[in-house]
Amino acid sequence: MSSAVQRPSVLFVCVHNAGRSQMAAAFLTHRAGDRVEVRSAGSAPADAVNPAVVQAMDEVGIDISAETPKILTTEAVQASDVVITMGCGDTCPVFPGKRYLDWKLDDPAGRGVEAVRPIRDEIRALVEDLVDEITPA
Repeated sequence: MSSAVQRPSVLFVCVHNAGRSQMAAAFLTHRAGDRVEVRSAGSAPADAVNPAVVQAMDEVGIDISAETPKILTTEAVQASDVVITMGCGDTCPVFPGKRYLDWKLDDPAGRGVEAVRPIRDEIRALVEDLVDEITPA
């Protein structure tokens, strides 16, 4: 059984893959379900997801406590249709035919949940716009 419509795939990248990219991936998965393939990664992954980020996401009903930061690979970029960096100056390998976006976002690293909430809300709005753009109605 082959599907006529291929799912778009999105890769979110930030340095530590412990905050912004984790929130973006969780929002996209939550909003689009299996209509979109979602990945996140970092060039220098942290040991764990930022606890303030986990708490901020929990406040909006999304549990990311089991997520772990992952290393950015060339393969992950090649396998993605849209690559979104999170204003961290990360350099991704560039491949023809891919769409690259850079979302200018504050880094939640080392900040409490109060500081993470506005970043979370900004990411949610960006993801909502992205879903509307890349998924068929």
